[in-house]
Amino acid sequence: SEVPPVSCVISDAGMSFGIKAAEDLGIPEVQFWTASACSFIGYLHYRELIRRGIFPFKNDDYLTDGTLDKPVDWICGMSNIKFRDLPSFFRTTDPNDIMFDFLGEVAQSCLKAPAIIFNTFDELEREALEAVISKFDFPNIYTIGPLHILARHIVTESQVNSLNSSLWKPDSKVFEWLDQRAPNSVFYVNYGSITTMTDHHFKEFAWGLANSQQQFLWIVRPDVVQGGESAMLPEDFLEEIQDRGLLTSWCAQDKVLEHPAVGAFLTHCGWNSTLESISAGVPLICWPFFGDQQTNCHYSCKKWGIGMEINHDVKRNEVAELVRKMIIGEEGGEMRFKAKEWKKKAEEATEVGGSSYINFDKFIIEALHYNGCAAQNVSPVAKKKNGLY
Repeated sequence: SEVPPVSCVISDAGMSFGIKAAEDLGIPEVQFWTASACSFIGYLHYRELIRRGIFPFKNDDYLTDGTLDKPVDWICGMSNIKFRDLPSFFRTTDPNDIMFDFLGEVAQSCLKAPAIIFNTFDELEREALEAVISKFDFPNIYTIGPLHILARHIVTESQVNSLNSSLWKPDSKVFEWLDQRAPNSVFYVNYGSITTMTDHHFKEFAWGLANSQQQFLWIVRPDVVQGGESAMLPEDFLEEIQDRGLLTSWCAQDKVLEHPAVGAFLTHCGWNSTLESISAGVPLICWPFFGDQQTNCHYSCKKWGIGMEINHDVKRNEVAELVRKMIIGEEGGEMRFKAKEWKKKAEEATEVGGSSYINFDKFIIEALHYNGCAAQNVSPVAKKKNGLY
């Protein structure tokens, strides 16, 4: 056959059956944890929430009685956090909650794999990464991110460049609009590929953006409003923002964030969005929805110094105030400076000789047992003409 045999398995952490499949085939296997390393630590402690009698909650009082604001001082790798900063699936009264059980066990399954790769870089999540090694006695981890900027080492003619993870068709015209805007003057809004909201919150965001009097690029997916309702906006809103706002259904987000006109980003705090913003040096307004997004929000705001959190029950006045703070305020300027520092660190990690670049080579040689380049001490990235493996 002209089809080459499968030589290794790299499986998403949610598909841990890849471990057994590779074992049966007698080939190397690596789990790919696609969320943040700090969320990985959070999920690994779900069993401890059960042991301590925290999960499941007895009733819904925990939502309003201050329970979520209590400090958690017993999680190695996540210092100075509160219960609200843990991945959110433990927030339930159902002892059989499927997402709590699934994500907790997915994380535990990763520890049964020969190795784990993380889309992050050492300096960004050092505390969590060290906890994986020390507390969980799992040294075979490879930090190889941010992957989207490590990918700049792919040779131009590689077929890998045709791959795209976007679930929606991007609108390229946004760049013509951005090109006409001053540096750091545009507020970018995108809630990710699957997050939805009520029509009330949708309208509050709309009028908050309009009332901020700042320029904005707002990504409005057709399905962003819950209940099958279309994302319709009143005519007076469109008239109000016609010279300041651009609405479209999707865009090439990493390229938008890299555009000099973009000064801040309102996000749901999914890991890809968070990492793309860090890599572009753009600060965040955080509106986390579920899962690891609460954790990423906490780290962005409290640890990395690049974000402000907006109340989940969003109000137009708060939206307008935070947008102005980020685009024209002193606090936003300070966060933009901090974000640029993180951008530099991300670039250094993925440069030739940087930590993520070296770790990618080690991952290929050690975890996947590819030794074709090792003897010559030549980077597989440079050696292989088909780009990153």
